[in-house]
Amino acid sequence: MEANAAVARENISFDENGLVPCVTQDWRTGEVLTLAYMNRAALDRTIETGEVHFWSRSRAELWHKGATSGNVQRVRTLRYDCDADAVLALVEPAGPACHTGERTCFHRTLEGEPNIAPHEALAALQRTLDDRRGRMPEGSYTTRLLKGGPEAIGAKIEEEAEETARAGREESDERLLSEAADLLYHLGVMLEARGLGYADALEELTGRMKAGE
Repeated sequence: MEANAAVARENISFDENGLVPCVTQDWRTGEVLTLAYMNRAALDRTIETGEVHFWSRSRAELWHKGATSGNVQRVRTLRYDCDADAVLALVEPAGPACHTGERTCFHRTLEGEPNIAPHEALAALQRTLDDRRGRMPEGSYTTRLLKGGPEAIGAKIEEEAEETARAGREESDERLLSEAADLLYHLGVMLEARGLGYADALEELTGRMKAGE
């Protein structure tokens, strides 16, 4: 990353205080994690180390994100906007991004209870599946599927795939969407049973896109 970024970093436009806002976003899920600020030293350290560094405006010092908590953010790529006055860091977080322990600093809404946006749905479902596999609570449908193993999960996937195909051929859009959602859920359970997740499948898909498939 450092070699490619060496030239690009000279394009960044810092404000009158020598700062540029930086948004961090989860590389695998697309969830926005943090908004903080970088000065040139923080940007340089981020590029050199591969882990996010910010400039703390309250403490007036360089801040290695996660250095105390262990919740570092490993950089996969750095982008900047069309005016070169904002940076986007796509990262792999080692833990919660927020000092409150929440996964993201943007965990509250002005309207009250937070809503899950469509692009956040698979990530939220994955965390629920992780929780179910870890605790195996009684009465949970996911627990029952996981206890049934690959044979039981595979049978459900075959059933849901057939129902999705039939809905696509013969039924309404609403039925197709409902069956597609069921299929995605059961695929997630199969992946979870193998210690994998939706993001792993999506990385496979993006790899194929790069290969021109």
